[in-house]
Amino acid sequence: MYPLSESELRASFVNADADERRLAALPADFVLTDWDHLDFFAWRDPRSRGRGYLVTDHLGHPTGVVLRAADGTSRARSALCNICHTMQPSDQVALFTARRALPAGELGDSIGTYICADLSCHENVRLALPLAPSEVRASVDRRIDGARQRTEAFVEKILEGAAA
Repeated sequence: MYPLSESELRASFVNADADERRLAALPADFVLTDWDHLDFFAWRDPRSRGRGYLVTDHLGHPTGVVLRAADGTSRARSALCNICHTMQPSDQVALFTARRALPAGELGDSIGTYICADLSCHENVRLALPLAPSEVRASVDRRIDGARQRTEAFVEKILEGAAA
């Protein structure tokens, strides 16, 4: 990803209104972000436990989405993140939903997927060793490309609600 300023980051959210953009809390270490090593930028809101943000380069433009983490826990022992394809204990994977891009999102349309609860997928794909005993790992480069493609596909589904 190329470096983004705070104003560019806030302006990138396609499923947020002006107040949500203004109130979005950036990570404390935002100014130290190493943009050269990010395929996408994701973080949990430090002021709101149930909110997260994901920004990716979509068709040459920074495109961000506001995410909401579902309340509750799973009975499963382990779960697979749909972004990084990492098998983790179920309490480390959460269902995140995102309103579709405006105006469809204003009507309540949303989409959800399971993502690492701490939104650290961009780091998990770079781990060379499996996190779970039965997990089969592809090459790191293939995992990075796959996570980037799945992130862009998720954002694309959110954009399907946008006016043409």
